[in-house]
Amino acid sequence: MALSLDDIRRLFGKHGSIAYSGEPVTQLQHALQSAALAEEAGASRELVVAALLHDLGHLLNLQGETPSKRGIDDLHQYYALPFLRPLFSDAVLEPIRQHVDAKRCLCAIDPLYHARLSADSVRSLQLQGGVFDDEAAQAFLAKPYANDAIALRRWDDEAKDAHRVTPGLPHFMEMAADVALSRS
Repeated sequence: MALSLDDIRRLFGKHGSIAYSGEPVTQLQHALQSAALAEEAGASRELVVAALLHDLGHLLNLQGETPSKRGIDDLHQYYALPFLRPLFSDAVLEPIRQHVDAKRCLCAIDPLYHARLSADSVRSLQLQGGVFDDEAAQAFLAKPYANDAIALRRWDDEAKDAHRVTPGLPHFMEMAADVALSRS
Protein backbone atom coordinates (compact mmCIF):
# COMPACT_ATOMS: atom_id res chain seq x y z
CA MET A 1 0.00 0.00 0.00
CA ALA A 2 1.40 3.37 -1.00
CA LEU A 3 1.46 6.27 1.39
CA SER A 4 0.21 9.69 0.41
CA LEU A 5 1.73 12.90 1.69
CA ASP A 6 -1.31 13.21 3.99
CA ASP A 7 -0.62 9.70 5.32
CA ILE A 8 2.96 10.74 6.13
CA ARG A 9 1.68 13.82 7.98
CA ARG A 10 -0.75 11.63 9.93
CA LEU A 11 2.00 9.14 10.84
CA PHE A 12 4.13 11.94 12.27
CA GLY A 13 1.06 13.31 14.06
CA LYS A 14 0.12 9.93 15.55
CA HIS A 15 3.58 8.50 16.36
CA GLY A 16 5.98 11.44 16.16
CA SER A 17 5.91 11.95 19.93
CA ILE A 18 7.43 8.50 20.55
CA ALA A 19 10.92 8.70 22.02
CA TYR A 20 13.69 8.20 19.50
CA SER A 21 15.42 5.01 20.69
CA GLY A 22 17.19 6.01 23.87
CA GLU A 23 17.91 9.56 22.68
CA PRO A 24 16.71 12.85 24.23
CA VAL A 25 14.43 13.63 21.24
CA THR A 26 11.19 12.31 19.79
CA GLN A 27 10.85 10.63 16.42
CA LEU A 28 9.44 13.89 14.99
CA GLN A 29 12.19 16.05 16.48
CA HIS A 30 14.80 13.68 15.06
CA ALA A 31 13.20 13.79 11.60
CA LEU A 32 12.91 17.59 11.62
CA GLN A 33 16.47 18.05 12.87
CA SER A 34 17.83 15.68 10.23
CA ALA A 35 15.98 17.56 7.49
CA ALA A 36 17.01 20.96 8.88
CA LEU A 37 20.67 19.92 9.00
CA ALA A 38 20.44 18.74 5.39
CA GLU A 39 18.81 21.99 4.33
CA GLU A 40 21.42 24.05 6.21
CA ALA A 41 24.15 22.09 4.41
CA GLY A 42 22.67 23.05 1.04
CA ALA A 43 21.53 19.53 0.16
CA SER A 44 19.18 18.95 -2.77
CA ARG A 45 15.46 19.03 -1.98
CA GLU A 46 15.35 15.27 -2.58
CA LEU A 47 18.08 14.68 0.00
CA VAL A 48 16.37 16.99 2.51
CA VAL A 49 13.19 14.93 2.07
CA ALA A 50 15.22 11.71 2.48
CA ALA A 51 16.62 13.15 5.71
CA LEU A 52 13.08 13.89 6.91
CA LEU A 53 11.81 10.40 6.05
CA HIS A 54 14.87 8.22 6.71
CA ASP A 55 13.42 6.71 9.90
CA LEU A 56 9.78 6.55 8.79
CA GLY A 57 10.09 2.76 8.96
CA HIS A 58 10.19 3.07 12.76
CA LEU A 59 6.72 4.67 12.64
CA LEU A 60 5.33 2.07 10.24
CA ASN A 61 6.77 -0.94 12.08
CA LEU A 62 6.35 -0.02 15.74
CA GLN A 63 8.62 -2.13 17.94
CA GLY A 64 8.32 -0.17 21.19
CA GLU A 65 10.95 2.11 22.64
CA THR A 66 14.61 1.24 22.03
CA PRO A 67 14.13 -2.15 20.32
CA SER A 68 17.91 -2.60 20.09
CA LYS A 69 18.00 -3.14 23.88
CA ARG A 70 15.85 -6.22 23.25
CA GLY A 71 18.06 -7.44 20.38
CA ILE A 72 15.63 -6.31 17.67
CA ASP A 73 16.73 -4.82 14.35
CA ASP A 74 13.49 -3.51 12.87
CA LEU A 75 15.07 -3.13 9.40
CA HIS A 76 13.53 0.34 9.26
CA GLN A 77 15.74 1.38 6.35
CA TYR A 78 13.87 -1.12 4.16
CA TYR A 79 10.45 -1.18 5.80
CA ALA A 80 9.20 2.17 4.51
CA LEU A 81 10.43 1.78 0.92
CA PRO A 82 7.43 -0.09 -0.54
CA PHE A 83 5.15 2.54 0.98
CA LEU A 84 7.21 5.42 -0.42
CA ARG A 85 8.27 4.02 -3.82
CA PRO A 86 5.15 5.19 -5.69
CA LEU A 87 5.65 8.69 -4.31
CA PHE A 88 9.38 9.41 -4.60
CA SER A 89 12.33 8.83 -6.91
CA ASP A 90 15.53 6.97 -6.09
CA ALA A 91 17.12 10.32 -5.16
CA VAL A 92 14.90 10.18 -2.04
CA LEU A 93 14.63 6.41 -1.57
CA GLU A 94 18.22 5.26 -2.00
CA PRO A 95 19.75 7.43 0.74
CA ILE A 96 17.02 6.11 3.05
CA ARG A 97 17.76 2.51 2.08
CA GLN A 98 21.52 2.99 2.41
CA HIS A 99 21.76 5.08 5.60
CA VAL A 100 22.37 2.07 7.87
CA ASP A 101 25.07 0.70 5.57
CA ALA A 102 26.55 4.21 5.54
CA LYS A 103 27.05 3.88 9.31
CA ARG A 104 28.72 0.51 8.82
CA CYS A 105 30.97 2.05 6.16
CA LEU A 106 31.85 5.17 8.15
CA CYS A 107 32.94 2.97 11.07
CA ALA A 108 35.33 1.25 8.65
CA ILE A 109 36.79 4.32 6.93
CA ASP A 110 36.75 7.01 9.64
CA PRO A 111 38.73 6.07 12.76
CA LEU A 112 36.96 8.72 14.86
CA TYR A 113 33.41 8.00 13.70
CA HIS A 114 32.65 4.95 15.87
CA ALA A 115 33.72 6.77 19.03
CA ARG A 116 31.10 9.48 18.38
CA LEU A 117 28.16 7.08 18.06
CA SER A 118 25.50 7.12 20.74
CA ALA A 119 25.03 4.04 22.91
CA ASP A 120 21.95 3.00 20.92
CA SER A 121 23.77 3.45 17.59
CA VAL A 122 26.59 1.22 18.82
CA ARG A 123 24.05 -1.41 19.96
CA SER A 124 22.10 -1.27 16.70
CA LEU A 125 25.34 -1.40 14.66
CA GLN A 126 25.94 -4.93 15.94
CA LEU A 127 22.38 -5.97 15.10
CA GLN A 128 22.77 -4.45 11.63
CA GLY A 129 25.79 -6.55 10.72
CA GLY A 130 28.63 -4.66 12.38
CA VAL A 131 31.44 -2.64 10.84
CA PHE A 132 32.16 -3.27 7.17
CA ASP A 133 35.48 -4.80 6.26
CA ASP A 134 37.60 -2.86 3.73
CA GLU A 135 36.17 -4.70 0.73
CA ALA A 136 32.55 -4.12 1.79
CA ALA A 137 33.29 -0.45 2.53
CA GLN A 138 34.80 0.07 -0.93
CA ALA A 139 31.87 -1.73 -2.57
CA PHE A 140 29.44 0.48 -0.66
CA LEU A 141 31.28 3.66 -1.66
CA ALA A 142 31.00 2.67 -5.33
CA LYS A 143 27.19 2.53 -5.21
CA PRO A 144 25.00 5.28 -6.64
CA TYR A 145 23.77 7.56 -3.82
CA ALA A 146 26.44 6.32 -1.37
CA ASN A 147 27.72 9.87 -0.83
CA ASP A 148 24.18 11.08 -0.17
CA ALA A 149 23.65 8.21 2.28
CA ILE A 150 26.86 9.13 4.11
CA ALA A 151 25.80 12.77 4.35
CA LEU A 152 22.37 11.65 5.60
CA ARG A 153 24.03 9.39 8.15
CA ARG A 154 26.08 12.25 9.56
CA TRP A 155 22.96 14.44 9.89
CA ASP A 156 21.15 11.47 11.46
CA ASP A 157 23.90 11.20 14.10
CA GLU A 158 23.76 14.92 14.85
CA ALA A 159 19.95 15.16 15.00
CA LYS A 160 19.62 14.26 18.68
CA ASP A 161 19.67 17.66 20.37
CA ALA A 162 16.68 18.24 22.67
CA HIS A 163 17.09 22.02 22.33
CA ARG A 164 17.62 22.43 18.57
CA VAL A 165 15.00 24.65 16.95
CA THR A 166 13.91 23.68 13.44
CA PRO A 167 11.30 24.65 10.90
CA GLY A 168 8.07 22.72 11.44
CA LEU A 169 6.76 19.71 9.57
CA PRO A 170 4.70 21.82 7.10
CA HIS A 171 7.92 23.42 5.79
CA PHE A 172 9.45 20.05 4.92
CA MET A 173 6.19 18.49 3.73
CA GLU A 174 5.90 21.33 1.22
CA MET A 175 9.34 20.32 -0.05
CA ALA A 176 8.18 16.68 -0.16
CA ALA A 177 5.21 17.75 -2.25
CA ASP A 178 7.56 19.55 -4.65
CA VAL A 179 9.70 16.46 -5.24
CA ALA A 180 6.88 13.88 -5.17
CA LEU A 181 6.35 11.94 -8.39
CA SER A 182 2.61 12.42 -8.07
CA ARG A 183 0.61 14.86 -6.01
CA SER A 184 -1.06 12.76 -3.32
